[in-house]
Amino acid sequence: MKKHTVFRGAATALITPLNETGVDYEAFGRLIDWQIEKGIDGLVIAGTTGEGATLTYQEHEECIRFAVERAAGRVPIIAGSGSNDTNRAITLSKFSCRAGADALLVVTPYYNKATQKGLIASYNAIADAVDRPIILYNVPSRTGVNIEPATYVELAKHPNIVGIKEASGNISKIVETAMLVGDAIDIYSGNDDQVVPVLSMGGSGVISVLSNVMPAETHAMCQKFFDGDVAGSARMQMDLLPLINALFSEVNPIPVKAAMAAMGWCENRVRLPLTPMEEAHWQKLEAIMKGHGLI
Repeated sequence: MKKHTVFRGAATALITPLNETGVDYEAFGRLIDWQIEKGIDGLVIAGTTGEGATLTYQEHEECIRFAVERAAGRVPIIAGSGSNDTNRAITLSKFSCRAGADALLVVTPYYNKATQKGLIASYNAIADAVDRPIILYNVPSRTGVNIEPATYVELAKHPNIVGIKEASGNISKIVETAMLVGDAIDIYSGNDDQVVPVLSMGGSGVISVLSNVMPAETHAMCQKFFDGDVAGSARMQMDLLPLINALFSEVNPIPVKAAMAAMGWCENRVRLPLTPMEEAHWQKLEAIMKGHGLI
């Protein structure tokens, strides 16, 4: 039986609006309010899409604190608190708990390329140190390490480890994971082009980049599935695929930052080593966004 479901449906991996002096909290607040008004089921703060890797420690913590206060309990706030340094992840996770985050999203340690034994030890150390539910984040294309299905089984034994954001793209491995973990842990798609396939394997939803620009529609794609309209959900998945592909035509969050800037939510500003979107890619994304009436 599942221990705790942080959310069911679509949670936005929210961008962090930036200006020339740092985080644009005025824009950040407006964005949080809009996402909630549009029916989003949760918000992930300072994750990959939120450029957590290049926020200063102070900014990272302040973004989490700010989001908790702004959301004011309307939706779960999930704090990105992972690191390639387990001690740093523990420190940030403890802070996130004190700040009132509802859950933690903890990415696999990047660059170090831990063994499966190392992943188990690291995640258990973090989970032992906090009193909030943890969603594991598997994204081997960015971190260089994959959480294997058998490792999920072992990690699911910890009472604080309740979910998986699976962004490996490997549907076969996700199916194997779903078979092995059963109801012990929630599985969320970490890829917008695989929402319905993951839901079909008993998944609980998606942690989404797409929902930055289309929160209501991303929520609806999940809700249709939950309501039994699998065909309608699948149609939405396919209809949105060109937009999803355009939002990943360069490394995330470069395209979604450009998209949100065009919609008037923020400046088109990312931090080095990221750079603004190439013009040719932007023209394709812009055309698709116009087709959806987003700009």
